[in-house]
Amino acid sequence: MRKDQKSYHILIIEDNLGDFILIEEYLNEYIFDPQLTRVDTFQSAKNLLKDQAHDFDLIFLDLSLPDLSGEKLIIGVLDLAIGTPVVALTGFSDLDFSIKSLGLGISDYLLKDELTPIILYKSVIYAIQRSKYVDQIQKSEKRYSDLFQLSPLPMWLYDLETFCFLNINQAAIAHYGYSQEEFLKMKIHDIRPPEDRLQTEEFISNVRNGLMLNPNNIFRHRKKNGDLIFVEATISPLIFNEKETILVLVNDITDRLKYVDTIEKQNQTFREIAWIQSHVMRAPLARLIGLVNLMETDLPNATQDGLNLIEHITSSAEELDQIVREISKKLEKIVSTQKLEP
Repeated sequence: MRKDQKSYHILIIEDNLGDFILIEEYLNEYIFDPQLTRVDTFQSAKNLLKDQAHDFDLIFLDLSLPDLSGEKLIIGVLDLAIGTPVVALTGFSDLDFSIKSLGLGISDYLLKDELTPIILYKSVIYAIQRSKYVDQIQKSEKRYSDLFQLSPLPMWLYDLETFCFLNINQAAIAHYGYSQEEFLKMKIHDIRPPEDRLQTEEFISNVRNGLMLNPNNIFRHRKKNGDLIFVEATISPLIFNEKETILVLVNDITDRLKYVDTIEKQNQTFREIAWIQSHVMRAPLARLIGLVNLMETDLPNATQDGLNLIEHITSSAEELDQIVREISKKLEKIVSTQKLEP
């Protein structure tokens, strides 16, 4: 039989020397060179695990030691193990306690009377591999948690059934003015104006009915200080802790909408000016040019100075008419090319 060539560093917390020797023999059947360390009391294990120089792949723990036993022993060792998988060894068959032990964080629960080399080896491999998977999952959850909490934009999670907030990031707390404790006592309706309640309920009803959601929605929200803001909300349904929830990321677009409104009012002013230039001002100019033309026709005996004066008036009127035309064209161009950011 080919033995496992990996170097396993295993701590065995066992006060019975005979049991330790048996465990050592069983491990040697499947592992080429297991590095075993034995202590026989909880205090000895505590002193050893506090020493950062020791780095164990696995801990075997007898649940009945001279100075501590049972649940308190498990909790004490798990607190010291810090990520190292712990496998419980016991001479007593207690199904309820074994389940409870697994719930506390024990990786496996083995009866000494049922131990065989293959059972012990499998427990070592499974516990170590399971610990790696758990560590990867925890790191992944932390990354997602960091993305949530460190987002510069407000984010929250609320229950689709109760409408209660379940989680809020720091950006939402800072932007809306509510503390985390206050948010967790509120429902999604509480940050909406009363007159928008129907819109909120219709939206939630659509989510429950599985209708396609618009990923970006414009809503009105109210801050703690009473300020009414417009937000663009990116919304995603999410299963969280076996609950149907909604993940929301919001971007306050109040200032942007005010800017757009200002530009639209400015464009309207430009349109009015252009209309005045092209219609109101040019009408008297056209009449003036017409009158000058009549003067040239009706005054055949006019002196040369009079004719020169009429010519100057005509030239000035036509020049002014051209200026008005140019102003009107430029205003129309400004209005037509003005870019509005929604």
